[in-house]
Amino acid sequence: MKKGNIYRTYNSSQIGEKNIGENILIGGWIDTIRDHGGISFIDVRDHYGTVQVVVENKEIVDTLKKEQCISAEGIIRLRDISTVNPKINTGTVELLASSVTILGDITSPLPFDISGSKDIREDLRLKYRFLDLRNPDVHNKIILRSEVVNYIRQEMRKMGFLEITTPILTASSPEGARDYLVPSRKHKGCFYALPQAPQIFKQLLMVSGFDKYFQIAPCFRDEDARADRAPGEFYQLDFEMSFATQEDVFETAEKILYGVFSTFGKGKVSAPPFERITYSDSMLMFGSDKPDLRNPLRIIDLSEFFDKCDFAPFKNKCVRGIKVPNGASLSKGFHEKMLAYAMEIGMKGLGYVTVEEDNSFKGPIDKFIPSELKKTLSDIAGLKKGDLLFFIADTKDKAPLLAGQIRTELGTRLDIIEKDSFDLCFVTDFPMYEIDEESGNWAFKHNPFSMPQGGYEKLVNSNPGDILAYQYDIVCNGVELSSGAVRNHEIKTMEKAFEIAGYSREDLSNKFPSLYNAFRYGAPPHAGMAPGIDRILMLLSQESNIREVIAFPMNKNAQDLLMGAPSEVTEKQLREVHIKIRQ
Repeated sequence: MKKGNIYRTYNSSQIGEKNIGENILIGGWIDTIRDHGGISFIDVRDHYGTVQVVVENKEIVDTLKKEQCISAEGIIRLRDISTVNPKINTGTVELLASSVTILGDITSPLPFDISGSKDIREDLRLKYRFLDLRNPDVHNKIILRSEVVNYIRQEMRKMGFLEITTPILTASSPEGARDYLVPSRKHKGCFYALPQAPQIFKQLLMVSGFDKYFQIAPCFRDEDARADRAPGEFYQLDFEMSFATQEDVFETAEKILYGVFSTFGKGKVSAPPFERITYSDSMLMFGSDKPDLRNPLRIIDLSEFFDKCDFAPFKNKCVRGIKVPNGASLSKGFHEKMLAYAMEIGMKGLGYVTVEEDNSFKGPIDKFIPSELKKTLSDIAGLKKGDLLFFIADTKDKAPLLAGQIRTELGTRLDIIEKDSFDLCFVTDFPMYEIDEESGNWAFKHNPFSMPQGGYEKLVNSNPGDILAYQYDIVCNGVELSSGAVRNHEIKTMEKAFEIAGYSREDLSNKFPSLYNAFRYGAPPHAGMAPGIDRILMLLSQESNIREVIAFPMNKNAQDLLMGAPSEVTEKQLREVHIKIRQ
């Protein structure tokens, strides 16, 4: 036998017909034990796969249990033709064991069967995550994560980006989500914060003369969990470029994301250049700033048309329409279910018309459309015989969102959302400002450090509601992967932008001292974005829950059930950091 490691000669990926006749050691966990009366077949699983071990000694078999960690020694031989397993790389061979050594015994009952761990309660899975991760399906998602991150690193370096790590302990930010605060022992009453993102640091790196920066950055935000958002901690491909325009950022993102999804995904991937959709068009056609392009249905604006009609519920309202080609044949039951869904999301009804064989209309809204305007409606909506047109009417703010939900529900119920496809697009030209509902004043809609389109002159000479920002998102299959922006690097422009949102120079200096100060010393134009690693993995894995692609995630309530965090600490620890718990 080959000398060396005392636990194994090869891992499962290295074993095949080339090893027939060789006496070797293998190590792993017992996946299954199949007793065939006097002879037992044991599947031994390691990080790389499984090997079938044949044990003819009953005394050895009687000591074995599922999930024990063992080392088995024996001769590799061909399997009997009837037992060949083409699904695994070792499927034509097996190890005839001469001895089995238990390296790690099972001393407590298993809380669940490893192979079925994905079907049990999540709290139990997370409490015993080290067992859950033995499940090959779960295990392989973490392997995929490593491979994707390694691929990204290699490609970013090929494009001339320099990997630089930024601080984890930093200053609290007055903007954005809630910070995780860390009390200081040496500075009584003061706190560090975990970074919500490396935003300030990466911009400072550009001012420092670095040309292209990236890192696989951990970000910390005290936010509630969602299916596509992990509470507490997440990772992103954070990158920034000096002397760069929006298109430079897009080109980089397209190269990386097309490469990732085409290399690791199973299905069709949007070829660069990805479609560019303005924010206003996205809200109109998709009812969302996160458009799912796999759904062929599009939304149209019918507000002006219904201002010409006498239908009171649609008069002076924002009206949206969704055409369903060949939808006239849909059943009464289908319409009843769609109406029930519409009521669930806050609509008062869901009107529609169908186009009959003679091009006449039929449906609950038909009688409210003057006959002389029906051709106009057909032209606006592109209606043909057999088509169905739904109507959504509400306020200017609510109607687009409701239409977006109806569009998604229709796509799902009609089963017309393209499968095995990664459809990527950029959403561009976000508004710079919006009216704050509480104060009634202008406020930043998104990132306050984005460059306004038109620069300083636009800020001075335009209504804030008409100002667009060089801000953009990248979206895949209705999931926002990243936001980004061309940064506002000009002191004069920054001061005016913040003034509109109610901030004085003193506010800028006090709340954002590092950037405000740095930009006084010759800042270059710069831009960047930060696609989310966890969300990319969620899409590649076709998982609906982001926690499935994280090795040790928190639960929905931001608890680490494995480590018992958050937890209480001792009075001594609290005194050291000058903290007293308020009752």
